[in-house]
Amino acid sequence: MIDASQDYFECKVEEISREEVRVSIASREEMDVKRPTVLLLQGLAKGDKMDAVIRQGTELGVSAFVPLACARSVVRLSEEKADKRTERWRAIAKSAAMQSGQPRIPEVSVPMSVDEACAFLAQATAVLVCWEEAPQTDDLREALASSLIQACTPAADARVAVVVGPEGGLEEAEVEAFLASNPRAHRVSLGPSILRTETAGVIAPALILYELGYL
Repeated sequence: MIDASQDYFECKVEEISREEVRVSIASREEMDVKRPTVLLLQGLAKGDKMDAVIRQGTELGVSAFVPLACARSVVRLSEEKADKRTERWRAIAKSAAMQSGQPRIPEVSVPMSVDEACAFLAQATAVLVCWEEAPQTDDLREALASSLIQACTPAADARVAVVVGPEGGLEEAEVEAFLASNPRAHRVSLGPSILRTETAGVIAPALILYELGYL
């Protein structure tokens, strides 16, 4: 179990009733797990789609989330609404981390513009931009492997940013901006199917974590 301070405990179930489950802390574990960092830049999506992406991404092992305000985003948030949504998403990430036994609670930033998001991607080991118009020859596995070699970085130390557009997809100018943000940025395809944004937001980081040897 992980708590709000990101301390990890082994617990023993003492009693189970219809009203409650009582546990005691058996030991505090030192969680020094060496693993890659995957950052998901997710286009803002309507309804509870963002909730689902953050919950499921946390369960997979995504390290941080950046909600993206894109040109084709259906959702437009005022500063007040953005703060409230961010607070909700952080609570979801915390709950999902505790439930799934992740050793760290992912960071969730306030929504950013494409320009703001591009500004801090320069130091990433790789930036993979998922685009439905990309040819299928733009292979995610090859792009990731090429970036690791170029950066001389082992998989366990990799910091990989993956970009997924909103319901309307990314505009070509936005794709170009992300590609220009980092010398190891690549446009990638997720296959022949046109995936919903909330599907791509889970599939893409799962594939990356698998290729890095974490899943």
